[in-house]
Amino acid sequence: HWAVCGRSGRLFATGLLCGLLQGQAGPAPGLTVWRSRCSERQGREFALTKIEESDIKDDSGKEPITEDDADPEDLEVFYPTHQWQTLRPGQAVPAGSHVRLNLQTGEREAKLPDGENGKSDTRDERRRKRLGKVDVDSNSFTSQELKKALAKMKESEKAERKVRKQFPVRKKFRPIEQLKEEFEKLNVKMETDYEIMVKLISKFNSSASTLDEKVAALYDLEYYVHQVDNAKDFLSMGGLQLVIEGLNSTEAALKENAAFVLGAALSSNPKVQIESIEGGALQKLLVILATDQPLAVKKKALFALSSMLRHFPYAQQQFLKLGGLQVLRSLFRQKGMETLYVRVVTLLYDLIMEKEELLSYQPEEKIQQYRQVKLVPAVVEQDWCVVVSNLLATPEHDTREKVLKTVGVLMAFCKERYRGDQALSTTLSLLRSEYEELAAEEQREGDKDGYFQELLGSVNTIIQELR
Repeated sequence: HWAVCGRSGRLFATGLLCGLLQGQAGPAPGLTVWRSRCSERQGREFALTKIEESDIKDDSGKEPITEDDADPEDLEVFYPTHQWQTLRPGQAVPAGSHVRLNLQTGEREAKLPDGENGKSDTRDERRRKRLGKVDVDSNSFTSQELKKALAKMKESEKAERKVRKQFPVRKKFRPIEQLKEEFEKLNVKMETDYEIMVKLISKFNSSASTLDEKVAALYDLEYYVHQVDNAKDFLSMGGLQLVIEGLNSTEAALKENAAFVLGAALSSNPKVQIESIEGGALQKLLVILATDQPLAVKKKALFALSSMLRHFPYAQQQFLKLGGLQVLRSLFRQKGMETLYVRVVTLLYDLIMEKEELLSYQPEEKIQQYRQVKLVPAVVEQDWCVVVSNLLATPEHDTREKVLKTVGVLMAFCKERYRGDQALSTTLSLLRSEYEELAAEEQREGDKDGYFQELLGSVNTIIQELR
């Protein structure tokens, strides 16, 4: 019987080969059949092996244990050379070796493969060399030595598990009760943001607190209410209403810091925006801006007003009904309020752009609210076109940038007014000459799309539209 060594390395009979050897086209005497090599990656490929009838079953009728079924550690390793050597029963052939069957003697023979140009490295050996891998000399360790080393490793692992059982992980940490006791001994107490805000509100509302203590409490509160969840807690504990009432204080410092806390709590927080406008915050802020107050107080009040109006069309509508635009317009007639001009212009620009951009994707209910906000007609009616364009005469480039953007937005509504404004035409010509020089200097320095080039483009666009 003949068999073929398959992918799993086990022997199986092939009828085709048996027919070939038993038929008329049988092999000639002395014919040697051999394969190229056994590949690790593709498994053992068709090697011819002669199997005697006595090898299949023993006297008891059971199949004997073959070398494929034996423990790999018990197999004797065959070390091939470049010469053909006879394989003894039970020897394991290294992968990549050439194996042949001598049909005259019935014995298997093996040797190292012949490489190109006399080189005998196998494909796996060449791959290991390229990868920088080094083969371990198997003669250095016997199977018994390897078994002893493995036993020691298992004993070491058992000892380590025993140590872990004796000293569990929880013993490395102290209980929370013990930590609390130690913190109390050190006079250290960990407090949540909620607990801290409760104490700050109590201090601000206490009649026993001094002015400095109340101001310090508001200053610290501003830090906490920036966080959205803290602002909601601030609302639930009654802090928002106390701060709104603080806007009526006769002390400028209290009004300033109360407006500061209010603006921080209002920022991007619809729930606080609704509660604040229902609590009368809008009216109180407009009163501060319309009356004689220090610049610092008005600056914080304008900050709180901006936080209330942004992304809140109902508040914008109420702002217009209460004459908010006239209040902001009056700031331009007050001395010492120049630093607020650009803030007011920026607020108007943001509100106009917000309505134009959000109408395309907001829910229908909110779109209807924005349509009720008639901001642009009120701006044109109150002659904000000239108020805004006059700010182009300021020397600060940052202010000019924001004014140019606002003029560009108002161009569709103020074009006729701007065409008849000779002062604006002169200012635009001067700005174009100035920014042409600054943009050319930027280009010489390698900045083709610089800041001044952008400003020059805005100026040229306005001049082109006014022609």
